[in-house]
Amino acid sequence: MQAGNVHYRTEKDIPANVALFPLSGALLLPCGQMPLNIFEPRYLAMIDDVIAAKRLVAIIQPRFDLSGNVESGDNPPLCSVGTLGRITSLSETGDGRYIISLVGICRFRLLEELPIRKGYRQGRIAPFLNDLSADNGEDSVNREALLESFRAYLEANQLEADWESVGQASNATLVNTMSMMAPYGPAEKQALLEAPDLKTRADTLIAITEIALARDSDDYDTVLQ
Repeated sequence: MQAGNVHYRTEKDIPANVALFPLSGALLLPCGQMPLNIFEPRYLAMIDDVIAAKRLVAIIQPRFDLSGNVESGDNPPLCSVGTLGRITSLSETGDGRYIISLVGICRFRLLEELPIRKGYRQGRIAPFLNDLSADNGEDSVNREALLESFRAYLEANQLEADWESVGQASNATLVNTMSMMAPYGPAEKQALLEAPDLKTRADTLIAITEIALARDSDDYDTVLQ
């Protein structure tokens, strides 16, 4: 796995303790890219610290209930699985903000939280080492079913896609990019994140999309009646 100029190949390449950035409804996957607008003082301090160190930030969702509602509070409990990302670009806006870009390295399991430092949260993690492997099982993805689901979603929402780029994308890029861009809630995002392999993530994305399309169709029929 490469993120920016750095290769991550073994557990030794992943630090045991990382800065935690809780984001509800956000999904970062290995090799995926996530732009972020940083403006809260505690997270500005976090970015200053990680830039001075290994440039690593852990994206993780606050815990949610069965209805998808995030637990309240300034520092709500966190989900058990997140994704470690490397800052590959940073720019200052001149008005006190940072615009950064993260590249996903690997998922991790949050083992414990550490004492809060400078207002931001930190944790001890165990990386998903399989995410560092070049063998991601993309040959097992049902690409045809995935594209059919994607096409149905676009048609239902009157959207267009760059089909030439879609056709050139690898199965891994297709599955992970579509999962990250999908406009679903925290529970669906977490299910996609925690899928054990690429095939399961693709199947999960197809199932979630089919449920959403069926629900939207039922809502439309109800309005017409």
